[in-house]
Amino acid sequence: MSYPIDNLLRPPVELYSAGTLFVGSAMLAATPPWVPVSAPTAMALSLGLLVGALWRGRQAWTVLRYQRNLRTLRRYSLKPSEIPWSNEVLYLGMGFRWTALHTQRLHQAQLPKNRRYAEQTRLYKAIRRFELTAEHDPRPRIQQLRTLFRQEAWWNRWKPLPDVGGNPALHGVEPDEEQVSMPLSGRVGHILVLGTTRVGKTRLAEVLITQDIRRGDVVVAFDPKGDADLMIRMYVEAHRAGRPFYVFHLGFPHISARYNPIGSFSRITEVATRTADPLPSEGNSAAFKEFVWRFVNVLAKAMTTLGERPDFQSIYAYAVDTESLAVRYFTWWLDRVRPGWKQEVDALEASQAKALAEGAKKSGRSTSTLAILGFIRDNDLRDPVADALRSVLSNDRTYFEKLVSSLYPLLEKLTTGKIADLISPDYTALDDPRPIIDWMNIINHGAVVYVGLDSLSDHEVAGAIGTSMFADLTSVAGQIYKFGVGVGQLPPGRRRLALHADEFNELVGDAFIPMVNKGGGAGYQVTAYTQTWHDVEAKVGDAAKAMQIGGNFNTRVMLRVENTETAEILTEKLPEVEVPSMQVASMASDSNDPTDFAEFQSRNEDRITIERLPMLTPADLVQLPKGQAFALINGGQLWKVRFPLADTLNESGIPADIEEMAHQMRAAQLAHGRASDAGITVMGKGSGW
Repeated sequence: MSYPIDNLLRPPVELYSAGTLFVGSAMLAATPPWVPVSAPTAMALSLGLLVGALWRGRQAWTVLRYQRNLRTLRRYSLKPSEIPWSNEVLYLGMGFRWTALHTQRLHQAQLPKNRRYAEQTRLYKAIRRFELTAEHDPRPRIQQLRTLFRQEAWWNRWKPLPDVGGNPALHGVEPDEEQVSMPLSGRVGHILVLGTTRVGKTRLAEVLITQDIRRGDVVVAFDPKGDADLMIRMYVEAHRAGRPFYVFHLGFPHISARYNPIGSFSRITEVATRTADPLPSEGNSAAFKEFVWRFVNVLAKAMTTLGERPDFQSIYAYAVDTESLAVRYFTWWLDRVRPGWKQEVDALEASQAKALAEGAKKSGRSTSTLAILGFIRDNDLRDPVADALRSVLSNDRTYFEKLVSSLYPLLEKLTTGKIADLISPDYTALDDPRPIIDWMNIINHGAVVYVGLDSLSDHEVAGAIGTSMFADLTSVAGQIYKFGVGVGQLPPGRRRLALHADEFNELVGDAFIPMVNKGGGAGYQVTAYTQTWHDVEAKVGDAAKAMQIGGNFNTRVMLRVENTETAEILTEKLPEVEVPSMQVASMASDSNDPTDFAEFQSRNEDRITIERLPMLTPADLVQLPKGQAFALINGGQLWKVRFPLADTLNESGIPADIEEMAHQMRAAQLAHGRASDAGITVMGKGSGW
């Protein structure tokens, strides 16, 4: 019968019996003459006592090992070649399944009476104080002693803990770890990774992206702020796998691939949706956003009918000068439905010159345009696009520009400087070596894409481009879901796409909801990383819509967080568990009755009580060390995980342009106080990419 309380926070009393049994075994093995047994019997008894000593010694070692593990943080890093990958499971790290037993152990470790087991020893603290006070001591022997105490060696029991903070007991409650993984079938249910800044989200992304590339999935990583190590890791893994690699980075337009966020679509209305989506939609702004959407939709329909591919530059040009586009479309349309119309319009313009001049003065339109509009009206000519353009031109120009004024600042930002050529590429510029990418070709060729949005420089432009990319990817998912895709596809005709969105709260929009809701049918596997759930709510402007987005993530990984609301996204999914505890009760009584023989009575007892506690509390998640997390995977199973830090030193064969880009990205990170938590030294040069 096992003891109902698993109490390892106590002195290892098993050592006493183990020592006694060992001494007895040794004495019997020596078979002194005063032992009244024969030599064979003495050896058999000695062997039995030795087995007992080893058994009790093992029990003592379990207690000592557990207590040491409670206050120890072990380093965990892997070389890139050592990162495991599989076609069946996704590797997350090392850890264990969290159960009610671990809740009980953590509860015990936090009790005041067990403080000495969970905290560092006095000797450890004294050595750390010595290192601090002797930092500038000029004596060589003192510095040698400091170096000795800081060495990472098996014999150094007092080496400093890794600089990851947190409470070591959260992982120390289970000394026996195993590889933690989740079935690949659960990837299409999507993964949500939550954690405050600089606790290991990007390093986890490196591990997951490395596996996705080796597995053969199409990989697209959105990095709004720019992490050089992540970009280098993706390039190296794509190069080793023989996969095409593209970099799209708003901060480096001279070497970035080009991309038209609104140039590829299955329905023409997508152009207006992607263009207007970044505009505010709260309160009175919603009506103006709807008007902008209709206006851009009219422009897009006219452009595509005339054979032009929409982009931000052309949308901006025609938004400012809608009249020129309308005249071109009217000319194209009337040439087909009313040959000889120009002579009729000229006659109308000559006969009504005075009235047209007054109308032009009031509306801000040219007399020739007003003559064409009058000709179409008088002859009752109908065409959906022409009717929409006539509706736009019928408004007073000054009044109309006020209605769409919210569109102009956004398009001005998207069409200024070198970024304009990046997101509004000239398809006829054959001398431009920068490739033009679109998502369908990326998927068909199994490419790997790093998207750097440079949000630290201009978060509004970064958000607009990222949101448009998500909308484009959602449209592509719809095409794949309905029709499949052909060239280069794996059987049965669909290739998995692993989409990693760091700081996805800056990218999320209305198009993100159908992507995570229905994108799994097209093979999309979304992994979203963000700091707090409040960031998502602030972006979408609606708590209910934010929870709708969160409800589409079946797997949740929670690193250290800084607010209770975010922590409750995980803890509220967990049940309460029964935790046994022991209470000591003492009682004494006396009697003044002279006839009572028992003048004094006392009683001491230990009571085992059952408490119902939450399996995890938000306070536990606040105390997680860097690189550690709780993961709710595989049907709600709770796992405690340590992520490996990828050891990416001395990577060679990096092209000069990517190496220079990485150098500048690291400089920018340092300038913004975002130094990487796992450095990388890039060596060597390679061919172009």
